[in-house]
Amino acid sequence: MSLLINGLLRKIPKMDELLSHPVFAAHEPSPALTLAARRVLDKLRREIQSGAAGEIPALEDLAREGLRQFEAGQEPCLKRVINGTGIILHTNLGRAPLAAEALSAIEEAARGYSNLEYDISAGKRSSRYVHVEALLTQLTGAEAAIVVNNNAAAVLLALSAVARSPHLDEVIISRGELVEVGGSFRIPDVMEQSGCRLVEVGTTNKTHIPDYVKAIDPAKTGAILRVHTSNFAIIGFASKPSVEELAETARAHGIPLIEDLGSGCVLNLAPYGIHGQPVVASSIKAGADIVTFSGDKLLGGPQAGIIVGKADLVAKMKSHPLTRAFRIDKLCLAALEATLKLYLNPKAVVQRIPTLQMLCATADEILEKAGGLAALCNATVASSASVIKSQSQAGGGAMPEENLISYAVAITLPGVPPDALERHFRTGKSPIIGRVADDKFLLDIRTMNKEDFPIIVNRLNQLNPSIEQSTMPRERVGI
Repeated sequence: MSLLINGLLRKIPKMDELLSHPVFAAHEPSPALTLAARRVLDKLRREIQSGAAGEIPALEDLAREGLRQFEAGQEPCLKRVINGTGIILHTNLGRAPLAAEALSAIEEAARGYSNLEYDISAGKRSSRYVHVEALLTQLTGAEAAIVVNNNAAAVLLALSAVARSPHLDEVIISRGELVEVGGSFRIPDVMEQSGCRLVEVGTTNKTHIPDYVKAIDPAKTGAILRVHTSNFAIIGFASKPSVEELAETARAHGIPLIEDLGSGCVLNLAPYGIHGQPVVASSIKAGADIVTFSGDKLLGGPQAGIIVGKADLVAKMKSHPLTRAFRIDKLCLAALEATLKLYLNPKAVVQRIPTLQMLCATADEILEKAGGLAALCNATVASSASVIKSQSQAGGGAMPEENLISYAVAITLPGVPPDALERHFRTGKSPIIGRVADDKFLLDIRTMNKEDFPIIVNRLNQLNPSIEQSTMPRERVGI
């Protein structure tokens, strides 16, 4: 190690010296404050040893850097962001935003104690599922319901409790439905974890009822599983049996039909121009014995795995050991109850649930909002904003064939490349997530609220033409 490096290392301020600087001394001593100071000194030591630092910064500069790290550490890691991607159910951004009624229900449930598992009228212990079971059966036409913490757990519980017994463990599924969804969640892997054995039938593009009948073994078959391919589509020379046909086949052989709908559409969206989305009540009416779906996708509620179906089969799941491990917590349960109650008024629900509101918004409505944001942005110094036609997506593994007409605001600033703009908006105190396309920074208006516009304009006002013009590759944000 050179004499210069050794000399610099000896000049590094002591911890006590740094902490006693007025910048630090103005704050109450704490382990977090000490940790921030230590990190600053450790970083300086590494930079000197690597040759990256040729001098010791002023003590005040070191103290201010330590204070900056301390204050950054006080910020919540999980925070609200503004979604300008146009992807409504953005998995990386938390999927469905909740309705005001759901937020109020969470606050009320979290404020103190609740009757989570207590029957007030009877004065004895009850089940947490009673808070939503009646709502779910009313909305879907099912006999019974149970809720767990996500749809992967719902599928696993259904397979473990319904399709597997001491003598039956085979589950029949079409090859075209062996899907993988976000986070490498694969149906074959879930099947394996449930203890069931996978029996593939048909081909990737075509499966027929005789394929299922041929695979049924009364001594081994525990269930038929039908999976809605919500995150991809097979088109062209393709076909598969309807729910009615599979239900009839399952009944004829005395085995249950389990259908995983994934996206979980409770409201028929066809009147709003969105077609091809299976409705939970339709699957129940068609004869599915068990239907599973997500709470935080097209339903527009909190993360949850919802199971509806025949009472005797749901009862098996309620008493299964995995139910305890997968159970939903009181805050999600409160939000889910409030969300489901909104569906009791089909005429108003689209305007009350943010996911449905964004999904069903017309192009004209979005264009008007886009014009409003562009006008506000153009009032700032040196910037330019224009409205361009765009395409939005449902996201979250829902509606893979649907590209929704939308409008985006393209923001430009002379001398500042779009990558630098994207990073500037993303790294602010209130992160604004947009996208870069055709060498433009875009904010898609479909997934944004008018209440967010002042935050966007404020962030734009903070721009300076001398902003660092980084050409670093952007991290790809998935859906």
